Amino acid sequence: MTRFLIKRIGLALVTLVLLSLIVFGISTILPGNVGRAVLGPFATQESVDALNEQLGTNRPVVTQYVDWASGLLQGDLGTSLTKQVPTWDLLAPALENSFKLAFVAFLICVPFSILGGIVAGLRYGRFTDKTITITGISLAAMPEFVTGIVLILVFAIWLGWLPVTAQAEEGASALTQLEYLLLPALTLTLVLFGYIARITRAGVIEALESDYTRTAYLKGLPSSVVVRKHVLRNALPPTIAVVAVQVGYLVGGLVAVEVLFNYQGIGLLVYEAARQKDLPLLTAGVLVVGIVYLVFTLVADILYAALNPRIRLGATE
Repeated sequence: MTRFLIKRIGLALVTLVLLSLIVFGISTILPGNVGRAVLGPFATQESVDALNEQLGTNRPVVTQYVDWASGLLQGDLGTSLTKQVPTWDLLAPALENSFKLAFVAFLICVPFSILGGIVAGLRYGRFTDKTITITGISLAAMPEFVTGIVLILVFAIWLGWLPVTAQAEEGASALTQLEYLLLPALTLTLVLFGYIARITRAGVIEALESDYTRTAYLKGLPSSVVVRKHVLRNALPPTIAVVAVQVGYLVGGLVAVEVLFNYQGIGLLVYEAARQKDLPLLTAGVLVVGIVYLVFTLVADILYAALNPRIRLGATE
């Protein structure tokens, strides 16, 4: 297990370095001008050029990356070029907002999706199974912003049950914040339901067709006991990895949802940084999202390896 963890952490560090290099590399082809974004469209070109010179954005990208990476090694994520504040001062509240939305979506999506997959697997080939499978595939194929718009029309505009935006007023109570977060959380639940449910369904079907399940039935055990102690116990571990990846997505991959619901999360912040070509903020934001992904994936790997020794033994060969 120690060798397994060392290898996983080493790969995670290499991934983060490559991620930062890719972000800086892609930023060179992005449209936009930092000086123009700060001063506005009516500023003179001389003023824009002078500000770019002052901020150092006219330097080669390699030089900018080396300076940013040197600061990172000292614990400094850099300063936002457009807002002139430390990037962490912008990332911290945005990350907190994203975690709030991810937590609400997680509480709705994961139990609902796993339950749907279990029911579909136990009713394999029947009407219930086909209904859940087709519904999940259809919802997963629909873009997030389309699902969100439909939910806004139904629950916010037509019925008036929920607010259109997801951003509650500052100082709002937990219940008020929950009310504002329900629509984007339901949007994410509908998008992710099919994927998680299909993985769970496949695990249940495989467990039902296994020798140990047939042996349990031949021993005369009740169906409820067989399902609880044999089928679900062996069917759910593969879902752990899937859920962990989706948690990372719930925190950092919500650009479309955050823009649609005007929610000040890290996805929207990274989008704005890319639009304004704010390299320190963009790279730090992407790096934080990457860390979230890697942490949850690592936790899933550890849990899965603990449940299945063949995984960790194979990883150390």
